[in-house]
Amino acid sequence: MSDLTNRQIVLRRRPQGLVDADDTELVVTPAPRPADGEALVRVTYVGIDAAARTWLNDQPGYLPPVQLGEVIRAAGIGEVVESRCDAYSVGDVVTTLCGFQEYAIVRDDVFCTPVTGMDEIDQLAVMSIYGPTGATAYFGMNDIGRPAPGETVVVSAAAGATGSVAGQIAKIAGARVVGIAGGPDKCRAVVEDFGFDDCVDYRAGNVPAALKEKCPRGVNVYFDNVGGPILDAVLGRLAPKARVVLCGVISSYLTGEHPGPANYVNILAKTATMQGFNALDEWGRFDEAFAALRRWDTEGLLVHREHIFDGIESCVDALNGLFTGANI
Repeated sequence: MSDLTNRQIVLRRRPQGLVDADDTELVVTPAPRPADGEALVRVTYVGIDAAARTWLNDQPGYLPPVQLGEVIRAAGIGEVVESRCDAYSVGDVVTTLCGFQEYAIVRDDVFCTPVTGMDEIDQLAVMSIYGPTGATAYFGMNDIGRPAPGETVVVSAAAGATGSVAGQIAKIAGARVVGIAGGPDKCRAVVEDFGFDDCVDYRAGNVPAALKEKCPRGVNVYFDNVGGPILDAVLGRLAPKARVVLCGVISSYLTGEHPGPANYVNILAKTATMQGFNALDEWGRFDEAFAALRRWDTEGLLVHREHIFDGIESCVDALNGLFTGANI
């Protein structure tokens, strides 16, 4: 396998806003060779997550920032093609932080997980629902949101990979679910494809007025993926004892500036709670999450869609697409 080449997208400059062509470079190198205790994975799919944009800023977070000259970090899935590690055999399918590249080295650690429990492994499904996004939706909605039958649940970025699953989990729990998304096509997908009861188009105008119309009894659970003015608008509609789940802050990932919500005082007035979380803290419960998601999927209670870009050279366009609204 010494003649294999590896195409990689490396960071050359810290982006300002969207990732510009000069911020990254496509380089071709020999594929790495595994040392003792390592295996080589041929990457099939790279997952494009909004958090990947935050790792390009020179700011601390739950993972360190990507350094200049390094491969851009991202989760992915692939097949082991060479192994010098007892934990992996050639042909195993694993999920790992492969980054924007075609081949990656893995070790027997928390950053690499063999895919098991499926008669036939659907790698795309693993990335879109039986992976970090599905687990994030599961833990955030069940552990913090705790929707009950008859309650009103609002989910922002509702057409996204995490929001679409989070809303469906709330529907399974018997709640009435209202999404927030950008544009009529996404709002239509939220209702017609993902089964939400209604959807607010934040691009259409007055979000507080739309929430008042669609959530007349207030919001019992809010699953927040965006922060900013939309978070502020939903805080203004909280019902007593509401639960606010802080999952992401897409609205400010490009700028790195996070303005605080003016309506936070409503959390006090409504004796509500607002809690952030990171699904990686629940690593030991991922099997629980995937078992539940698989059961609901088998029963026809979950729908998942994928937006696919072809080729490693398209990774940057796909990442920018999360912020321009190009993806569903």
